Amino acid sequence: MAGKIKSIIDSIVNKRSNGNATIATLTKSKMVMKGINPEKYTSTSEDDPVVIEKLVVLAKELNVNI
Repeated sequence: MAGKIKSIIDSIVNKRSNGNATIATLTKSKMVMKGINPEKYTSTSEDDPVVIEKLVVLAKELNVNI
């Protein structure tokens, strides 16, 4: 299923930021530091299990349920 990475990224950012643009930017920056560029993924991007696992680990670090 294509686009799973994009939906996970959006879920983490939305739940973490609660609409606060500054927190959303900081969350995306943290993803970049972890090796995931959120701007690279779209709803048609192929799903990479390695990236999905990194996002799951990041969500746990940020106390976000996905």
